[in-house]
Amino acid sequence: MESQTSQPSPASPSPHTFQVDLRGLVDLLSHHLYSSPKVYLRELLQNAVDAITARRAEEPDAPATVRLYAEGGTLRVEDSGVGLTESDVHSLLATIGRSSKRNDGLESARSDFLGQFGIGLLACFVVAERIRVVSRSARTPDAEPVEWTAADDGSYTVRTLPREARPEPGTTVHLVARAGAGEWLGPERVRSLARDFGALLPYDVRVGDEAVADLPAPWDRPYPSPSARRSALARHCRDLFGFTPLDAIDLNVPLAGIRGVAYVLPTAVSPAQRASHRVHLKGMLLTERAEQLLPDWAFFVRCVLDTDSLRPTASRESLYEDETLAAVREALGERVRSWLTGLAAGDPERLAAFLSVHHLGVKSLARHDPQMLRTMLPWLPFETTDGRLSLEEFAQRHPVVHFTRTVEEYRQVAPIASAQGVGVVNGGYTYDSELVEALPSVRPGTAVSELDADTVTAHLDTVDPGEELALSGFLAAARARLDPLHCDVVLRAFHPLSVPALHLDDRAARHEQARAEAEEGADDLWAGILGSLRGTAPRARLVLNHLNPLIRRIGSLGDPDLIGTATESLYGQALLMAQRPLRPADSALLNRAFIGLLEWATHTDPGTDGRR
Repeated sequence: MESQTSQPSPASPSPHTFQVDLRGLVDLLSHHLYSSPKVYLRELLQNAVDAITARRAEEPDAPATVRLYAEGGTLRVEDSGVGLTESDVHSLLATIGRSSKRNDGLESARSDFLGQFGIGLLACFVVAERIRVVSRSARTPDAEPVEWTAADDGSYTVRTLPREARPEPGTTVHLVARAGAGEWLGPERVRSLARDFGALLPYDVRVGDEAVADLPAPWDRPYPSPSARRSALARHCRDLFGFTPLDAIDLNVPLAGIRGVAYVLPTAVSPAQRASHRVHLKGMLLTERAEQLLPDWAFFVRCVLDTDSLRPTASRESLYEDETLAAVREALGERVRSWLTGLAAGDPERLAAFLSVHHLGVKSLARHDPQMLRTMLPWLPFETTDGRLSLEEFAQRHPVVHFTRTVEEYRQVAPIASAQGVGVVNGGYTYDSELVEALPSVRPGTAVSELDADTVTAHLDTVDPGEELALSGFLAAARARLDPLHCDVVLRAFHPLSVPALHLDDRAARHEQARAEAEEGADDLWAGILGSLRGTAPRARLVLNHLNPLIRRIGSLGDPDLIGTATESLYGQALLMAQRPLRPADSALLNRAFIGLLEWATHTDPGTDGRR
């Protein structure tokens, strides 16, 4: 047996560390992670507030102050927080991605802090070319103050300072604006941003001598009366969102650590429009554009709230989609639902005012919530042949609730059905047909039926067989003219007499008509395929009103061509009355009929004075 020689094992690769191009990273932050340079001030406030929170965890009576001073393209931010030692500076400020909240056993207490991602001061390079931090630790009272100075090229220096440079524990951050970013460090801009971000912060935050926080929050303040509270919240809404609300809904979810208010919009908005809400995280404004905070159906409110349970994304400008947010969304939706139920029970006038603007949102909710549908039945408005009524009122008047699925179908039959005593609900608007179909589930015993052409025709009076037989020639000529349009002609007697003809079809008939038209214009192979799909649905029909004087005069004509032209005119007029969209073939028919009638009207016979 041959002996095997062992091969030397490959040498273990030596570890390397990532090299970070700070300029490139700043560009990434400013153009991709953050939506605006203004977030630099939020990061400064956040660091200051977290430092105070850390110090107060060990010294409950420690001062809690943050001061901002802006002047001449520079900004100074002072806080009375826990401060840093020299080793903290090297470990935290100079290591991208390292957060103080992950050290010193604070991981379990991270819910007390705003910042969790370790980006920190790096965001300040979006507006500053140089950052200088002077800090003294409250945990190590004997430590000297330490200075950390960094430039946007990635270099930094650290040195200790004499004790008098920072007599008390805490941190001071100095920023020097980069070229073109001086406006972001201007006094008015700093004051505006500080008020925006820090209005609900629990500590003494000031820009110069002006307080930033406005506590307690408007929804938590005591008021002498409910009307005074409504007026105050209306002012707050105008200041915050720029509109005077129809009402304000309290959003109090203690288990989720949420307090706030939802303002009801005074004008209708599209359900497709994404609502933007203001969310504060432990007092700090997180975002003005939180879109996933409420259920989709609650698009008629704008919220402002403070929370300590929701998680921010890395940019801290939106909310992290998780189970907690899903639970909060459901809880806030329940608050809005309870508000609606309360209005229905105790304030019908305010509910009516609300529904006149936002009935679409409530209908969206009711189609998925039987209890809400049951509550809103006496209030939700629907277009019907009896006028604008609630489904409850309509169902009390009619033993069968007929409805159409499209607005076009409703416009076809509404005048005729109303004259015949048939009640019809227009289900063509968003959510309406779904709610009508759900009516029996919340109102037992209610009969609901979709109205089709056969049902309408069945409610119209038939013509005496003898009279119809006498008009057989007229009807044959009319049917021959409309046959290429896949439309039948029938004779009925109905009111109102002013309506000469009624065009009736349904979705199945329209589908068959479209298929037949496609088959006519297709090649042999495709025509064969479409032919195999031919349906048995009835065709559209033009119902002529035997009681109408014009129809009687046309029926007495003896010229088949003139009868055909008149029939085409009646067909086109019936389409227009139903406000149906015209196909190219329909438009061509209208033009042809119009010209034909003009020619007939202007035709003269020989031997007359020019008149027929």
